[in-house]
Amino acid sequence: MLFVNTVTMEHKPRYPVYIPSKGRADVSYTARFFLEDGLDFRIVVEPQEFDTYAVKFGADRLLKLPQNNQGLIYARNWIRDQSTSAGFSRHWQFDDNIRWVYRMNKGKRIRCNANVALRAIEDFTDRYTNIGIAGLNYDMFALNDTPIPYYVNCHTYSACLFSNTMPYRWRLRMNDDVDICLQVVTGGMCTVNFNSFLVKKCNTMTVKGGCTTEYKGSKLARLRNAKILALTWPQYVTVVWKFNRWHFQVKDNWRCFRNQLIRRTDIDWSKIPETDDYGIQLTKRQEIRSAELRQFYDENK
Repeated sequence: MLFVNTVTMEHKPRYPVYIPSKGRADVSYTARFFLEDGLDFRIVVEPQEFDTYAVKFGADRLLKLPQNNQGLIYARNWIRDQSTSAGFSRHWQFDDNIRWVYRMNKGKRIRCNANVALRAIEDFTDRYTNIGIAGLNYDMFALNDTPIPYYVNCHTYSACLFSNTMPYRWRLRMNDDVDICLQVVTGGMCTVNFNSFLVKKCNTMTVKGGCTTEYKGSKLARLRNAKILALTWPQYVTVVWKFNRWHFQVKDNWRCFRNQLIRRTDIDWSKIPETDDYGIQLTKRQEIRSAELRQFYDENK
C-alpha cells in the first residue's frame, strides 16, 4: 500500500472540523481515521449519547447539542453558529461514515493524510470571494484520466468546507446537501468539488445509525424525499426512475449554472507558487504487490 504522508505538521487545517453523528459511536469511521491522521476535530452528538461516544473517543473530542432528537438539520445549523461564535469565517463538516482521504495523482488514488488535503482546499478557497461550499469528491465519481482538478457549480457533499458568512442555511430533512448547494449557486455564489483530493465513503444504507432508517423505513422514502426536493426547486429538479429506483435529477446535471470564481483583489497572485507539495512525501506502508504501483512508486517517490 502506498501512502502520501506529511513530513511536517505546519500544514494543518486553519478552520474547525466537525462530525455530526448519531447512533454510530462504535462505527464512526471518520473519527477513526482522523485520529490515525492526527487531525484535530470534534464530534457533535445529542445529549443522550454523549457518554457512549465519550467512552470511544473521549469527552474532550465531543460537543453536546442543546437538545435531543432534533435531527441533522438542527445539528448542522448549530455547528455553523458555534463555529461563527468562535470567530471562524468557515468550518468543515464531515459525514461520520468516511473511511479515509485519497490524493488523486496521475490516475492513482493514494491514501493521503487528511491534514494536508483540508489545508490545500482551504488555501484555494480563501483566494476567492464567492465560494460558499468547497469539498472533496467521492472516489467512485472521479475518473482515473480526468484532467480537471475540481468542478465548479455542482453538488458538493459529505466532506465540505462551508462559509459562515453566506446567507444560506440547511433546511430540508433529507437531501439537505442538494438544497443548500442549490441555494448557493442560484444565489450567485459557487460550489467547488475537488478531484485532486477524494474521500472513500461507505455506501448509503450500509452503516447503521445516522439517517439510515430514513431510507430503510419505507420503500417509498426515496420517492417522498425526491418529491420534496422537486417541490422546493421546481425550476431545477425533477423526479426520475432509473437504476430500478426513484431519484431526483438536477437540470442539465448542474451544467445550467455558470457562476465564475471571483479572485480576491488584495492578493498578489504572482507570488503564489506554481507548485506547493505541502510537505508531503510518497511512502510505502507495506510491500507493494502490484507491478504497476511499484513502477509508480519508483517514479514518484
